[in-house]
Amino acid sequence: MEAKTVGVGIIGCGAISGIYLDNLTGRLPGARIVACADLEMARAEAVAQKYAGVRALGVDELLKDSAVSIVLNLTIPAAHYDVAMQAVKAGKHVYNEKPLTAELDDARKLMGAAADGALQVGCAPDTVLGAGIQTCRKLIDDGAIGRPVAATAFMMCHGHEGWHPNPFFYYQPGGGPLFDMGPYYLSALITLLGPVSRVCGSVRKSFETRTITADPHKGETIDVKVPTHTAAVLDFNAGAIGTLVTSFDVWSHNCPRIEIYGAEGSLSVPDPNTFGGPVRLRKPGGEWQDVELTHEYPENSRGLGVADMAAAIAHNRTPRASGAMAMHVLEIMHAVHIAARDEVYVKPQGGGIQPEAVPAGKTVDQWDGGE
Repeated sequence: MEAKTVGVGIIGCGAISGIYLDNLTGRLPGARIVACADLEMARAEAVAQKYAGVRALGVDELLKDSAVSIVLNLTIPAAHYDVAMQAVKAGKHVYNEKPLTAELDDARKLMGAAADGALQVGCAPDTVLGAGIQTCRKLIDDGAIGRPVAATAFMMCHGHEGWHPNPFFYYQPGGGPLFDMGPYYLSALITLLGPVSRVCGSVRKSFETRTITADPHKGETIDVKVPTHTAAVLDFNAGAIGTLVTSFDVWSHNCPRIEIYGAEGSLSVPDPNTFGGPVRLRKPGGEWQDVELTHEYPENSRGLGVADMAAAIAHNRTPRASGAMAMHVLEIMHAVHIAARDEVYVKPQGGGIQPEAVPAGKTVDQWDGGE
């Protein structure tokens, strides 16, 4: 491992860990996975056999390992807080898969403990650091659509029971379309337009039960415990008004994923669950035009946020895929449910931040001025 490379330890070796391991064992500079742990030791051992230089450890061993500076927390959402807090108490920086935590109070405790220990917290999604979203950010910052006035975002499908091998979680507290996919859409909107000042919304549970049609639980029934269709209005600090719809109740639609509307044009933003394009721009009187991507990382680069976090630690700055932004996202998602329940507007309390833009045409090791 190079002297400037930060050691990363994964806790949770499930399916999502594969792309992180592929990217953080040689492809992305600045951070490298050196250890892994899982409640099922056989999973960790399988990872260690596949990836050279990665050691299989118990969770306690990993947290004590001096070679690990950042804990990459890939456990299930219900465990995000407990594992992240253990890491912080062990003096480790921590990067969580989304969401930051399930509950707001837990997120506040985690961020407070990390601040007390002078430790960094990061959180997925890091798709917002890829070529697609960052090209859109540059277009907006450069005035290509003028002053942003509105945005729409739609994530609609008919749930996970038709294809996912274990879809139960998606219909339990902490699941639902907003908490599952909302972090991608909200992180993209905040990256492009800045923080949100006020939220209102409506939610519904359209079906009391869901029947699984995919193996291995085909034929079993899920009792739905969360809203499965949400519609929110987001007032951004800078003045734009956003509309966000997330649903597990829609069979098909023709809505855009994300569009930003400005005083001088409109911008079509790519799928925020990917790193690339297409990016499309339309000016008054013209037609939609494809825009060439201006930034690096159009391919699946999960782990990019960890690499940027390693650079942030070295340069004493806030990582772009930060705990602060993830906290703001979590506040907004809870605000939608609260607003619907109480029939009120809700103002997120944390203030939120818009992450620093990524320099065009540069790899992550050059984002802080390196050559």
